[in-house]
Amino acid sequence: MKKSKVLALAGGVGGAKLALGFNLILDEDTLVIVVNTGDDEEFYGLHVSPDLDTVMYTLGGIANPDTGWGITGETFRSLKRLQQYGADTWFNLGDMDMATHIRRTQLLGQGNTLSQVTNSLCSSLGIAPSIYPMTDHRLRTIVVTEVGNMSFQEYFVKNRCEPQVISLKFDLSSECAPSPGFMKALKASDLLVFCPSNPFLSIDPILAVPGVREKIKGFQGPRIAVSPIVGGEAIKGPAGKILEELGHEVSCVGVAKRYVDICDIFIIDRMDAHLATLIEKLGMRVVVTNTIMGSDEEKRKLAQEILSLDY
Repeated sequence: MKKSKVLALAGGVGGAKLALGFNLILDEDTLVIVVNTGDDEEFYGLHVSPDLDTVMYTLGGIANPDTGWGITGETFRSLKRLQQYGADTWFNLGDMDMATHIRRTQLLGQGNTLSQVTNSLCSSLGIAPSIYPMTDHRLRTIVVTEVGNMSFQEYFVKNRCEPQVISLKFDLSSECAPSPGFMKALKASDLLVFCPSNPFLSIDPILAVPGVREKIKGFQGPRIAVSPIVGGEAIKGPAGKILEELGHEVSCVGVAKRYVDICDIFIIDRMDAHLATLIEKLGMRVVVTNTIMGSDEEKRKLAQEILSLDY
């Protein structure tokens, strides 16, 4: 296995799983994880960063193993009391999870950037590798649906991904730019990995940060993507549904087409080996392996296989 400095782009449960796989075999100074913040929202007066928290809880060893998100052993007494007080509680926040958001909001209110806040939270949880938000500024995913525009959380949680998606757009501030840690990692890393995250809801927001797509096009090392679609279905989440509604093929080929010009090696599951030739015609090298990460050993094995590829 080569000694590489790895930059992993992640969002959601699939991204967190592969990030953990890298964390299990890499030194802390050779792994940087940049996370989607297009899902960030304010609930109950608190700044909530769902994807950052999923990655953070996973690497911190406290993620709920049944859901992949949230904290294991969570309770919801505060939410029940908020509901009793008349609050609209469609967005679930557990009691321990709420402590994360209280502290994040407190630190942001003191003038810290989201990167600085994330570093503080990770340090408190004993997380060694660097985890950065894609930007320290505002960039929010807007889901344009048949029944109107929605924030990601309104679409994903409140409406359970049920409305038909017409398009996606991003609401970003004029000062939006890659976070300093992201910028540094783009220059210093030997290997860039798109984790098996939703290409529309997790990866596209990262690519929408001004300047990021151009910098990835000019990245000096190999760029590798892992398909989140296996056997024509998303392992988790609405990726398959959105692919279909936006007119794309619901397969690893449909995902690969999203990575043309920014990916050199595309990794697919053995179940989709028969589609390798179609992806190769897009100009990518294809690697076929087991991509379903049901255990920590499978997460470690996939990460190790990526690091062991002949670039």
